[in-house]
Amino acid sequence: MPVQHEYVFAPPATTSLPVTGGNARFPVRRIYCVGRNYLDHIRELGNDEKEPPIFFTKPRDAIVQDGDTIPYALATENYHFELELAVALHSGGYNIAAQEAQRHIFGYAIALDMTRRDLQKKLADKGKPWDVAKGFDHSCPCGPVFPVSQVGQLSSGRIHLAVNGQTRQDATLEQMIWGVPEIIAELSRHFELAAGDLILTGTPAGVGPIQPGDVLVGSIDKLGQLTTLIGPKLV
Repeated sequence: MPVQHEYVFAPPATTSLPVTGGNARFPVRRIYCVGRNYLDHIRELGNDEKEPPIFFTKPRDAIVQDGDTIPYALATENYHFELELAVALHSGGYNIAAQEAQRHIFGYAIALDMTRRDLQKKLADKGKPWDVAKGFDHSCPCGPVFPVSQVGQLSSGRIHLAVNGQTRQDATLEQMIWGVPEIIAELSRHFELAAGDLILTGTPAGVGPIQPGDVLVGSIDKLGQLTTLIGPKLV
């Protein structure tokens, strides 16, 4: 008979996102992020244009639901937004060929990669990992997942962010350096991708600071809107 285990405390709740068109939810396994995947964003931050996009991760409990209020982050005076297309996988594996990558995609969503920019710069200048600048609490607001069966495979369309009604980011998905199939293929060379993985694909130019009380509204063609409110600073 199988051994019955007793946990020392209740296991964490499953992190999930709503799926449009019904009551189903998408359970999140891992969150992978792509940095420096739009040329104009590389230039605005003064990074090397010849360097390939880089990967980092966020914990899955950094997910914030559409419409929620998040606190202004701890330990920063330069809290930034980065609007991104998120890719939700229903299957995966190692060494996935780019031409086979799309069959692993369940759907797409809008996401924000919230960033403690001052900490990121200090860490980058010293050649240290970005974890505390990227993978903190409430750092991944995300909208509902739109299945491929509803919206098709996304490789084009407008990506737009407004803060308090004023446009701050405005670009197209065609401007990505690495497309979605190439991102999946490259990630699968380093990790075993699996159902429940969420991949944020990078942000265009226009990133900038926010303050308590700000309202962020991101949109991507076919995916509706993601609304995030910025609450008071944590103390």
